[in-house]
Amino acid sequence: MGKKIFDILPPKELEKKEAPPEKERRPRLKKPEIRISLPPFKKNLFFIPLVLILIGIFCYFTPPHLWGGAEIEIWPETEIRTFKTKITGDISREEMDLTNKIIPAKIFEAEKTLTEKFPSSGKKLLEKKAEGIIRVYNNYSTSPQVLVATTRFVSADGKLFRSLERVTIPGGKYEEGKFVPGYLDIKVRADQPGAEYNIGPSTFSIPGFAGTALYTKFYGKSFQSMKGGEVKEVLIVTQKDLDEAKEILTKKAKEEAELVLREKISPEFDLLKEAQETKILEITPLAQAGQALEKFNFQVKAKSKALVFKPGDIKDFLFNFISLQIGAQPEAGRVEGGWSPLGKKVLQESLKISYLPENINLELGRISLSLEAEAKIFSDIDRISLKKGLAGKSLFETKIFLENQPQIIRAEVKLWPFWLKRIPEDLRKIEIKLNLGVD
Repeated sequence: MGKKIFDILPPKELEKKEAPPEKERRPRLKKPEIRISLPPFKKNLFFIPLVLILIGIFCYFTPPHLWGGAEIEIWPETEIRTFKTKITGDISREEMDLTNKIIPAKIFEAEKTLTEKFPSSGKKLLEKKAEGIIRVYNNYSTSPQVLVATTRFVSADGKLFRSLERVTIPGGKYEEGKFVPGYLDIKVRADQPGAEYNIGPSTFSIPGFAGTALYTKFYGKSFQSMKGGEVKEVLIVTQKDLDEAKEILTKKAKEEAELVLREKISPEFDLLKEAQETKILEITPLAQAGQALEKFNFQVKAKSKALVFKPGDIKDFLFNFISLQIGAQPEAGRVEGGWSPLGKKVLQESLKISYLPENINLELGRISLSLEAEAKIFSDIDRISLKKGLAGKSLFETKIFLENQPQIIRAEVKLWPFWLKRIPEDLRKIEIKLNLGVD
């Protein structure tokens, strides 16, 4: 057993009067230190009348059972011990199962869909042909005339256009003795790309009828400008652009899904990195490689899932687990004075816990943890029994009594008022305090 320190704090002369003969004392290796402090008013007689008056007033207004008292501060035996065990978190459990080492767990999920624009990096020469509508007239006969697809039409300024499909131009008819040509509006496209084909309204001849009577009887007219002809360099979407967009947005979608998940989990839960899983549900490029776009859209959908538990449940489990472990080693026997220790207890605020995941199954909602805890263990004191053992004892008897308690390594006794020579008989006037060295 280590060195014990017992401080008895009434006047020193009281202890001398109460000390029994030397032969009654138990043999000791070293006499315990006894610290005695004299009240300041003992050193100056001027204050004695004032003190006596104040004491008289106190005694007059104080109920008899409150006169005089003892405060005994106890430093019990303590030790720092380490405990190791395993525990399982299970989403199917709502309460802690100490016997099977199971605590409740919970699954949280969150999804995030991101759509962003990305710049195109490819380039190509864009060539577009002008298009428009020509009204083709049949001023030749009342019979219809078939024109094959790609039939050529030449504008007044020599620009060549072609029809897009096979058409039949209706024949003309006579109205009041006058021949009225038949006609049909058809779509044509320039033979070559370029802005120079964006011509205004014009007349058109059909070179295929040249050298025949049909040449001057079949012709076309446009009433609006041709449009869309151009040749220019444009940005296009490349496969590299799509791959880079996928990589960037996939990472960002995962991060934001995990952020949303963390916001859904209340602070009472602990989220371990190993117990979290994030998957990409959808990857949707909203453009194709080779498409002429300065910017293109890309979309990714991510889902994050986590299995969490409450550190408070682990602390409660370990407190109970350690209590059972140390409870299996009770203090034996009884001690002088008729009181006995209550066994070992855990100082809950000293509990230091660390844990590591061993096995995680998100599908089943189970997580296995390896636990390690460090805690201060102390010998609990039965205050009632201790008070009964101390009641009525002199200062010297109190000192001997406390020195013989193996579970106590230090004690301080304070009596009030200063003239008391014994511990009060009334248990209500004895206050026991445990000092466990907690800051």
